[in-house]
Amino acid sequence: MALKAFVVEDQDSIRESLVEALSELAGIEATGWATNEKAATAWLRNPVNQWDIAIVDLVLEPGGGSGFGVLQALRTRPATQKMVVLTGTADPQVRRSCEEMGADGVFDKAMETEAMLDYCVALARAAGGH
Repeated sequence: MALKAFVVEDQDSIRESLVEALSELAGIEATGWATNEKAATAWLRNPVNQWDIAIVDLVLEPGGGSGFGVLQALRTRPATQKMVVLTGTADPQVRRSCEEMGADGVFDKAMETEAMLDYCVALARAAGGH
């Protein structure tokens, strides 16, 4: 059974290429997306929605909150639900803050997108996917 991903990213081109790469490389199905903290938190916390991994950008649409708020809101999620941060601002302090808020991984968009995709592929394989 394919893993289900939820993408929190306000830039259409980045979100679309992520969804495509997840599907092609890892067989991970994107079940939804949001461009702001409120919509992302509401979707991810709704027990009706099924997800295995959330990929969260920290900088969201203007006035739309941040990925930090999404991480904070989902700190107490089940251990089977993974949250990774994919951001353009992954300096050591940001990484530490994300990890303290329960992120399972923090990746820099400029240099570590491939590493984040590798992480997702490994999750899918562990779950019996690709």
